Amino acid sequence: MRLFNQIMKILTVVALVSFAAIAFAQQPEIQYFRPYDQKGVNTFEPKKNVEIPAFEGIKVRIGGAFTQQYQSISHENKADVKLHTDGKTDLNKLYPLGNGFNLAQANLNFNVQLEDGISLTLENYMSSRHHQEFWVKGGFVQVDKLPMFGNPEWFTKYVRVKIGHFGVNYGDQQFRRTDGGNAMYNPFVGNYIMDQFATEIGGEVYIFPTNDLMVMAGVTNGLINGNVADVTKKPSFYAKLAFDKQVNEDFRVRLSGSAYMNEESGRNTLFGGDRTGSRFYFAMEPEYYLSSGVLTKTGTADKAFSGRINPGFSTNVATWQVAPFLKFKGLEVFATYEQAKGYASSDPKAEGASKPEKRKVDQIAVEGVYRFLKNEQVYIGGRYNTVSGRIDARTANDLTVNRYELVAGWYATKNLLLKGAYVNQEYKDYPSSSIYAEGLFNGLMVEAVLAF
Repeated sequence: MRLFNQIMKILTVVALVSFAAIAFAQQPEIQYFRPYDQKGVNTFEPKKNVEIPAFEGIKVRIGGAFTQQYQSISHENKADVKLHTDGKTDLNKLYPLGNGFNLAQANLNFNVQLEDGISLTLENYMSSRHHQEFWVKGGFVQVDKLPMFGNPEWFTKYVRVKIGHFGVNYGDQQFRRTDGGNAMYNPFVGNYIMDQFATEIGGEVYIFPTNDLMVMAGVTNGLINGNVADVTKKPSFYAKLAFDKQVNEDFRVRLSGSAYMNEESGRNTLFGGDRTGSRFYFAMEPEYYLSSGVLTKTGTADKAFSGRINPGFSTNVATWQVAPFLKFKGLEVFATYEQAKGYASSDPKAEGASKPEKRKVDQIAVEGVYRFLKNEQVYIGGRYNTVSGRIDARTANDLTVNRYELVAGWYATKNLLLKGAYVNQEYKDYPSSSIYAEGLFNGLMVEAVLAF
């Protein structure tokens, strides 16, 4: 009966969303805009040398994205028994996993054409794993023209400015990752093991010296929210250089390099800024844990990032990555090499040291996807992802986490995507006292995505 009720809820949501998608089929066009449907796949920063719709007054575009997953995953470990003071609860015992539907997630987006070349984006989470209530992700203004100064040609052709509260443009994986209900751009079900995503308040300046080259520099407050308290907080500085060329009708090549630095911050969240949670519910999570000393049963929101590794670099963050992308006809290859350094204020200090020693973590990811049939509506793919280094300050030796994911997907329409994936993740070199000791989870995931 519970399964029937779940299915009926999902069908109701799909019906309502399908009705909304039809209602908004004739959406107003927004200049320099990345579509939320299949048209937005493999789009990175919108280019300047593109034909854009003429400005005809203020236009408001309302869009959304919705996902639902069915999960069939098992997990295991060989951790030491870690008894609570009650003498019976093992804090290293894994959550008892079964098969079932995960929480449906939804995003709500407003895109407004304010003036010729000036647009506003407001992004919202209506439902997610970490914040199940309505939550504003952020909002920003993007300026591609200067109509107040007569639209000088040099700015229109070569410059873009972005100001507000937004996801910082560090790396290229952010353009392929799942963001709550928005899973249309991600050919896989999971994001990276070490997920680079943070919303911060600031500005970015883009220069497009040629049709294929982009240079970007940004500065933000270095925090996920605003903060006017008299505490130590320094801005984040970051930059990106990207070459993206459609060599001919069949072949495209892109290569980008990014760097991000924050000298000191109370709570930098570059590797912990996602407010929606992971897709692998309760994978490698304990059945019970201590919350402020109180024995607590694990719930959906309080252990929201299952399967991810957050090195906890909350201050003195310095990181860089290189990301190549190749696409030949239906075959595409995307990869990332990343090296990150930093520490948390709570990290132990060497005797006599004023600050903890920086820890270093490396991440490598390689994925291949082959898209075929009309409009590349079907695809198969695989991804290998590994993270290694001083992941946990409490463990002196380097740790490693490996994952591979195999996937098949079908775009039933440009707005509707169905994915099926097999995932396998292993934890290496963790001490027997850790819940991750010889840890492993694997199994099947099915995800339905609707976006418009």
